[in-house]
Amino acid sequence: MDKVFHQPLGGNEMPRFGGIATMMRLPHIQSPEEKRQLDAAFVGVPLDIGTSLRSGTRFGPREIRAQSVMIRPYNMATGAAPFDSLNVADIGDVAINTFNLLDAVRIIEEAYDEIVEYGIKPLTLGGDHTITLPILRALHKKYGKIGLVHVDAHADVNDHMFGEKIAHGTTFRRAQEEGLLDSQRVVQIGLRAQGYTAEDFNWSRKQGFRVVQAEECWHQSLAPLMAEVREKVGGGPVYLSFDIDGIDPAWAPGTGTPEIGGLTTIQAMEIIRGCQGLDLIGGDLVEVSPPYDTTGNTSLLGANLLYEMLCVLPGVQRR
Repeated sequence: MDKVFHQPLGGNEMPRFGGIATMMRLPHIQSPEEKRQLDAAFVGVPLDIGTSLRSGTRFGPREIRAQSVMIRPYNMATGAAPFDSLNVADIGDVAINTFNLLDAVRIIEEAYDEIVEYGIKPLTLGGDHTITLPILRALHKKYGKIGLVHVDAHADVNDHMFGEKIAHGTTFRRAQEEGLLDSQRVVQIGLRAQGYTAEDFNWSRKQGFRVVQAEECWHQSLAPLMAEVREKVGGGPVYLSFDIDGIDPAWAPGTGTPEIGGLTTIQAMEIIRGCQGLDLIGGDLVEVSPPYDTTGNTSLLGANLLYEMLCVLPGVQRR
């Protein structure tokens, strides 16, 4: 059977303000038979019960999809034509338990077990950063220890939050403790603001993570940094986890825990484009909280960064 290459619905086929909201107006695929034919898929995880300040990321996947309508298939800057070489679709949202965080984590892991079994590389629309832990658990079952490029204002390596071991600020400590990460192939970019002790960032360094604080990124292109990152995390499977609060709130105010002094949108694209050539097995864009940005610009940025992730997956052709 000939391989299918789904294409985003064009602006001359249906007005961009019309039609059903899927990521980039791609087909909404649900049947197991069609999922088995996919190379990559956009997945929503509308979770916000792991947040510690402002809720609202449960609305992130829906608004990211709504803001994705202007994204066209061909990347003019990089030449990437992902829809010419990969079969991509939107497979909808994970039906989380919105009243029980631990049960939601279980549901997410089981959903991604199925996604991985289908051979799909997931690109996830979050949702708060708690969701990355069950995703990594599912991916680890197939790939073993995983390298990580983590963009964030926060290290998310708290031991607990209000005594709870699972929340959006504990994700990468749990992942490291559970043996999901290849600690010598982990980079955290954009960390900043204040902490309670130096351990807030130093715990990561003690694990072997490369910590790139935001101040190292100010007033410069991140292309040289990404050459270092590729050297650090290459040589095995890599996951890309991008918290929108890694971007300065001047550009991305719609998030739950904003911190000043962050990355620019241009640096965000440099980071993702700098992952080209890595063995990316998936990625996520988390912590978009639409109620705090009535312009929709945070979700617009999130949608475009997810598209950029798609463009650097292995197997994408360039024209």
